Amino acid sequence: MNTWFSDLQAKFILDFVEKQRYIYIVTGLKVTFEVTLLSLFFGMVIGALVAIVRTTHDQTREENRRGFGHVVLGAANSICRLYLTVIRGTPTMVQLLLWFFVFLVNVNNKVIVAVVAFSVNSGAYVAEIFRSGIMSIDAGQMEAGRSLGLSYKDTMIEIIMPQAVKNCLPALVNEMITLLKETSISGYIGLNELTRGGEIIRGVTYDAFLPLIAVALIYLVIVMFFTWCMGILERRLRRSDIR
Repeated sequence: MNTWFSDLQAKFILDFVEKQRYIYIVTGLKVTFEVTLLSLFFGMVIGALVAIVRTTHDQTREENRRGFGHVVLGAANSICRLYLTVIRGTPTMVQLLLWFFVFLVNVNNKVIVAVVAFSVNSGAYVAEIFRSGIMSIDAGQMEAGRSLGLSYKDTMIEIIMPQAVKNCLPALVNEMITLLKETSISGYIGLNELTRGGEIIRGVTYDAFLPLIAVALIYLVIVMFFTWCMGILERRLRRSDIR
């Protein structure tokens, strides 16, 4: 038992203490958070725009069968549908490699490449989350807003979207957790995020156990924290519904 503990202690010192190798983990964690938060923000912007275009097209199809606006909205809806099909139908890693080696080959900042790739990818899933949230709102809410003299845009912004976002919050938190874990593939483009930090240590010390266990535990703790926050948020939302 003492021998096993001594070996583990020696490996810990070798992997993390010697030459301050723990900095690879700390630096990687910062990059992971940076990519995740920026991608989530831009992904939510993209997703909200796509969801609004798709729901507006579906809800106003009968009202505006003719006119230039209907043609533009129809074209935008077709582009959004193509975007959703392509992004959700191809692997995230392939998309990341395409952005790095093809579309943004002249961009030297790998964080920007990763943020663009994950934002575009996340936006497709957020769009469907938002769209499902909007469609879950009773049609009478839209009719009530229009009967009060509000335009379609004002009704959507002031009445529909706040309720839709409230309904979507659990799914959005799950998307954030998924996005956090997906950033672990950023090492394929040479970005030194959390997982690659563990891989660098493994490559130097030839010990895979402790570095990879440390990376896994860090991901687990972060996910558990977000899950805990989600539980608190859901309880508060339930209390607000009761009131």
